[in-house]
Amino acid sequence: MARDNNLVVGLDLGTTKICCVVGEVTEDGVDVIGIGTSPSTGLRKGVVVNIDQTVRSIQRAVEEAELMAGREIHSVYTGIAGSHIKGFNSHGVIAVKGGEVSSKDVDRVIDAAKAVAIPLDREVIHILPQEFIVDEQRGIADPLGMAGVRLEVKVHIVTGAVSSAQNIIRSCHRAGLDVEDIVLESLASAKSVLTDEEKEIGVALVDIGGGTTDIAIFSKDSIRHTAVLAIGGTNLTSDIAYGLRTPMGAAEQIKVKYGCALADLVRDNEVIEVPSVGGRPSRKLSRHILAEICEPRMEELLVLVEQELVRSGFKKSIAAGVVLTGGAALIDGIQELGEQIFNLPTRVASPINVGGLKDVVNSPMYATAVGLLKYGAEKIAQGSKFRIRDKNIFNRVLGRMKKWFSDIS
Repeated sequence: MARDNNLVVGLDLGTTKICCVVGEVTEDGVDVIGIGTSPSTGLRKGVVVNIDQTVRSIQRAVEEAELMAGREIHSVYTGIAGSHIKGFNSHGVIAVKGGEVSSKDVDRVIDAAKAVAIPLDREVIHILPQEFIVDEQRGIADPLGMAGVRLEVKVHIVTGAVSSAQNIIRSCHRAGLDVEDIVLESLASAKSVLTDEEKEIGVALVDIGGGTTDIAIFSKDSIRHTAVLAIGGTNLTSDIAYGLRTPMGAAEQIKVKYGCALADLVRDNEVIEVPSVGGRPSRKLSRHILAEICEPRMEELLVLVEQELVRSGFKKSIAAGVVLTGGAALIDGIQELGEQIFNLPTRVASPINVGGLKDVVNSPMYATAVGLLKYGAEKIAQGSKFRIRDKNIFNRVLGRMKKWFSDIS
């Protein structure tokens, strides 16, 4: 297998599946050249709970992607999710040296904004500038070279549990992979499914995965709010398994094939076959019964999202509406249910603006993996693989863990 410097790999560590997407950076962006998926058995609610099982799942997905791409995978951009993720806005102010804003001034003002008390058991995942202000002139995206004496920045800081970040990196290392960067999954999904116009006008991205629902609100082309809810598609699968008295594997298949989030959309004469437990013969049931199980759970999930949008204070800013993505967004009727609950335009989105095998990843379930791919491609195009924080993420996390334990002892 050939090794290529233009190779970029996104690894989505989900609760129900692990997905590895391989891309090649081109002048126009990134071309998908391989994809591999594997059932995920070592994660729960977006957090690693069994490293050995996670490593095996990663290896299977990576091997499948390597075979399809004909390339050897050495490093990946991976996502992080879970209810431990917290996002908040911060503000920094400095005096500009020399009367002209330099790159050092930009670094200093971002350092000032991130100088907030963060517990030792938490790690900064992202520091995302929203806008710069030079001498009270607002809405500046890039202040470099501007004249002024006072520079301010508003940033959105995303933090996560040190142990969760460490376990993701450890799992990848055991699978023989280097981690180029850890990316919040909702930000990755946003890169693959949102348009520039939506982010400018104001939009809420809702990525409904197996174990978590990730929310990101954009306005004026900047991130304004992030949140993670510990509820997802597996909750609905459990409801179907208990409600129809069928095995979990069969419940998942029934959900994907026949599930509907609005019972009113199902015709009364539609019948589905439901496998039974313990070797008993399968039964035929009305699809309407299935929809009556699905609707309350999906309604609960979307109502929790609506409450988060209101709590953020940015609901009035999302004129472009709500974009639903993720594997659980494939269920019939979710768009109509979303419009009823949010009272906003709602659409279900798949990855856009990628080349190569784009038809293979043309599904909401690949939004995060393709987004990680695009994130990595942008970093390569910029000639930089790492963000503001230290290059060796693993050592940084390990160092903070050692300091934490030494303080306790």
